[in-house]
Parts: sequence; C-alpha cells; structure tokens
Amino acid sequence: MAYFPLLVFIVSIFCFHFSMAARPVTDPVDDQSLTTMRYHKGALLTGSISVNFIWYGKFTASQRAILTDFVTSLSSTGKSTAEPSVATWWKTVEEYYKQSKVRFPKLTLGDQILDEECSLGKSLTDDDIEKLAAKGSPRNAVNVVLTSADVAVRGFCMSRCGTHGASKRTKSGRFAYVWVGNPVSQCPGECAWPFHQPIYGPQSPPLVAPNGDVGLDGMVINFARTFAGAVTNPFGNGFFQGPKEAPLEAASACPGVYGSGAYPGYAGALIVDPVSGASYNAHGANGREYLLPALMNPATSQCSTLV
Repeated sequence: MAYFPLLVFIVSIFCFHFSMAARPVTDPVDDQSLTTMRYHKGALLTGSISVNFIWYGKFTASQRAILTDFVTSLSSTGKSTAEPSVATWWKTVEEYYKQSKVRFPKLTLGDQILDEECSLGKSLTDDDIEKLAAKGSPRNAVNVVLTSADVAVRGFCMSRCGTHGASKRTKSGRFAYVWVGNPVSQCPGECAWPFHQPIYGPQSPPLVAPNGDVGLDGMVINFARTFAGAVTNPFGNGFFQGPKEAPLEAASACPGVYGSGAYPGYAGALIVDPVSGASYNAHGANGREYLLPALMNPATSQCSTLV
C-alpha cells in the first residue's frame, strides 16, 4: 500500500469502525482504492425501517432532539427545509440502491429507550453494545446505541468514534445496529473535529458547532458517517471497498472532507451562520443546521459534498 502524507494525516485524526472490524486510525488510504466501491451481493435494508435510539447514560432532552431531528431530516422534503439539506445528502446513499436494484428503505423515527442509570456499567465491550442494541426492534430496524460522555467503550478514541454491525440471526429476525459515543470529555480532538482542535497536524482554529454542543455535533458527524455505512453495508457483504475485515464504506472513503476544497486541517468551504457564526453544510428539520461528511458517490466514484 502506498503512503500519501496528506491522507495519512486525515486518517490519523478520525476514528472509524465499520461493519465487523476497525480500520486503525493510522492506516493510510490508497488513492486507487477510492475508485473501486463494489457491491458484494449481500442483503441490504429495504421496506419500512425503524430507527430506534437507546440512550445510555445521561442526555438532556435538548441533546436528544439534535439527533432525533437529524433522523427526521433524512426524509424531510418540501419548502419547509432550505437547501442544501440533509435529505439531499441522503440521496447519495440512494445511489447505492439504484446500482443494487434493491428498493431504497423508507426510514421512520422509532422508539426512544432511556437507560440513564447505565444498567451494564460505565465500561462497555462490543458484546455489551450488541446487548443494548437488542433492546430495540428485533426486525426491520436500525437500533442506535448512544453512550454519554462518562461512559467508556472498548476502542473508543483509540481506533474508532462509532461502529455499526448486525445482530445474530434468530427466529425474530435480524437487525442492523449503530453505536456512537459522546467524545466531549474523552477525545474531542479525535472524534469532535472540526469543532475542537485536532490532536495531530495543522492546528487551525476550531469551528463553531451549529447546535451549540461540541460533543453532540461531533456525534452527529460520527452517526451520519456510521449510519450511511449501516444502510449500504448492513451485514458485512453489501457495498464497500478494500478488505472485508477493514472496509471503506460510503463515508469512510472520504475522510476529513465536508466541503469543496478540503485538505488536512481544513474541512472545506462551508456555510457560516451570520448570527451564531457556526459552520454547517446542511439544513435540517425544525430549523436545524448540521455539518455532514462527504459521501462517495458510486455513480461517479467521487466524494460528493453539499457545498
């Protein structure tokens, strides 16, 4: 694998874990591999899919609303939402389904399950994450586990900011799941950039978070990135490039890119809110503003940005 200094830096400051295995944050990305996103003929999500949230630890109602509004925004269309929008960003994911000939799923915001007392403790393993995810729907669902700032998860910050996987096949069905942690006190320089100074590389000033919460706005980025992977590669044999053990997926194929002209230490050209000074690239439901990662467009083999 060839080494490219610019891409090495980008990967070094982002923690990604996709499907069943992690790609170490120090792994470089091969330019040539960015043009070979392939469908591996596995099952994809289709039909009506419920997105259920399992909130593990303490989150305020306003913090929960940032992420639930994001899910609502994925299918929010019409004059009520300005462009560029979250729904337009999500249409790039739909391009994957056009290539697979599988009907694109219709997402609905499902259950909100609160586990504020941390029933499994505050130091979790991957098995614990899957147990928590099983509290959501056992079929036709993506169950999302979100851990609060004081909860440690094995590998969090060291090799990943979030992950997705799939439950074991049972009589009740099989569901995809996602986990994302709040990095604000454990590793904001790794999992909340560009809203915090990065640990490595150019030290440009951090951007103002669009929802006023560095940890939650960082979680939005990591959730968007991982959720896109969960939908396009839910069971480990959908769309990805590179080895199955450490795949590059829809968003991880475009590390560190949020707007046009992005380079290491610079997220790209973004929209700046004239009142708050916050940087974002997508409008969402209920007047929300979000910063979302670029997605690899399988039709063009290029990283697609909204701005």
